[in-house]
Amino acid sequence: MNYFIVSGLSGSGKSIALQALEDLGYYCIDNLPATLLPELAKQLLAMPQTDIRNCAVGIDSRNRGFLEALPSTLEEMEKLGLTYKILFLEADEHVLVKRYSETRRRHPLTDGETALTEGIRREQELLVPLHLAAVRHIDTSHTTPQELRAMVRDIAGAGSNTSLTLLFESFGYKHGTPLDADFVFDVRCIPNPYWYDELRSLNGVHPQVIEFFEKKEDARRMIDHIKSFLESWLPSFKQEDRSYITVAIGCTGGQHRSVYIVNQLADYFRQHKLTVQVRHRELSRT
Repeated sequence: MNYFIVSGLSGSGKSIALQALEDLGYYCIDNLPATLLPELAKQLLAMPQTDIRNCAVGIDSRNRGFLEALPSTLEEMEKLGLTYKILFLEADEHVLVKRYSETRRRHPLTDGETALTEGIRREQELLVPLHLAAVRHIDTSHTTPQELRAMVRDIAGAGSNTSLTLLFESFGYKHGTPLDADFVFDVRCIPNPYWYDELRSLNGVHPQVIEFFEKKEDARRMIDHIKSFLESWLPSFKQEDRSYITVAIGCTGGQHRSVYIVNQLADYFRQHKLTVQVRHRELSRT
């Protein structure tokens, strides 16, 4: 059985994540009191596998009356023999404020005396135990609902696969560093096609830009060094039963250098029989 606990900050996309899991056939429960998790685990373990094979439970700050007991609750679940994975969603504070302003919904930790930003920060404090226990963090600051659904589907698929899944993500530093990355590599030191008029409007998947980089020794050295680093350390992560590693490659705008290097790394590691996914954050917004 795959058992997910979906948590995170209000407005970060937890409902979308649960809907994506439900579409995959997961039995989903939103806002179950945390103290009932062990009882749910007993019920699921007692059922024939043909009844409910996969389950996902949403737990967030609406559960605040039960969060204090969460560590002991999770420990009890482990003693029962039910393996779970926590998926934690988050976003930048200004993004959460904007989302609440646009939807006009009330944050669960605000009232007549508590401002929205104060409620968001209080929620971050309450959810620290879940944040620390999570095996996968997703920063939805620059993610569309469609992209989030795709990421959750990928994670759920990876959860039932013993192999390691590598997500290579390109991004632009001027738009912020991805918060959900396990490794971040800065490639702004290699030549930038942006300064060439004929290449400026193109991106890292265009043949002319690829040809430009193939002539640059610095680009090749950067790719080789990142390959070497990952090849040295991925076996250790496999031994720790990690199923998902995100490698973020950043340049200034996320259009040329990072895109090219992500694609080169993805092609290389696919040849080594690893499950590889690619996301170009800034290209998806253009």
